[in-house]
Amino acid sequence: MSKTIEITVLPNGQTQVETKGFVGPECRQASEFVEKALGQQTDEVLKAEFHQAVSQQQSVREGG
Repeated sequence: MSKTIEITVLPNGQTQVETKGFVGPECRQASEFVEKALGQQTDEVLKAEFHQAVSQQQSVREGG
């Protein structure tokens, strides 16, 4: 899957930023410039990909 940042502007003027194809916290790094440009963040929903990457990293550290 290619990495993309999708920005949606709702009819009420609110914006939503969604990252696709990123693993773990790299999604935050990739979208940081967009979020800063749009203003204060009011909500964050973390997808399964974010949590899976964290779990895999922890497993590697614990195992070796």
